[in-house]
This record gives sequence, C-alpha cells and structure tokens, in this order.
Amino acid sequence: MPMNLKKIVFLGIMISASVVLSIVESMISVTLFIIPGVKLGLANIVTLIILYIFGKKEAFIVVVIRILVVALVSPVSTFISFSLSISGGMLAIIAMILLKNIKSLSIMSVSVVGALMHMVGQIIAAIFILETPTLIYYLPYMILLSIPTGIFTGYVGKKLIDLFNNHLSVPQL
Repeated sequence: MPMNLKKIVFLGIMISASVVLSIVESMISVTLFIIPGVKLGLANIVTLIILYIFGKKEAFIVVVIRILVVALVSPVSTFISFSLSISGGMLAIIAMILLKNIKSLSIMSVSVVGALMHMVGQIIAAIFILETPTLIYYLPYMILLSIPTGIFTGYVGKKLIDLFNNHLSVPQL
C-alpha cells in the first residue's frame, strides 16, 4: 500500500532536517570534541522520531537517504567518510529497530545503544578501509563518548516525540 501524500511530505521534511543537522554538526564537531569523528548525533534525533512515530521501515529509509544525500552535498564528504557513515548508520539503525520493541527499554536506552553501535560500525569499517587494526584501541574512547551523546539525543528525541504526539498533527500510517 503506497504512503499517503501527507506522510511523504512529512518524511521529506524530516529527511531535510536530518541532512541539515548532519552537515552543521560535522562543521561544529571539530570545535566541540578533541577526538576526530565524535559528534553529538543530532541527525539521530530525527531517526528516533521517525522510528517511534512511524516505524522501522520509515526510519531505515530516512537513515539511508540522509547518509546518501549528505555524501552528495557535503563539502567535506569523501569515500572514506561515506563508508564510515554508512557502516555506523546501518549498524545503529538495525540495533535500534531490534531494541525498540523491548518494553523494558526506554527511548534513551535505544538511543545510547544506537550511538554505541554507530561507533562500533565506524571503527570496524575504518580498520578494514585503512588497513589499520590498531584503530580498535580507539573504540573504548569512542564508546565512552557515545554514552552521553546517546543520552542527549534520546532526551531531545523523547521531548520532540511527546510534542508531536500531544500538540502537532503528524500524518498517520
């Protein structure tokens, strides 16, 4: 069954927002974090909103399209950055989809696991692409930093989902 027009427009707006957040974030992350590759995960807020309001298929589509569009339009995008982004993004969204339906897990828990898996996916991809196995030693620091960023994106995502559900009209499935 095809998506209705309102839903397509809403998802398009959310994809656009995630692309803008991703590009802006990559520009400001250099000044916020001393460790290269660490970001707040602002685009993941949009992923959480779509996952919790619409579902897994739409969230997966939003992540894939965001990564592709950012790779095409970002002035700092390279094959390596695209490869790291797609590896981390796919591992993160798959983990988040699998965990979302576990009732005992909050959106913040799902967000933290998504951030952790994003880092794991990026490090694994970097090890293979750059042929540098010692990058595995970078992983504990990345994991440590992904916990507060996952909590932050989960918190903001939860607040926005509540706003959408209580005060704004979101197109239904």
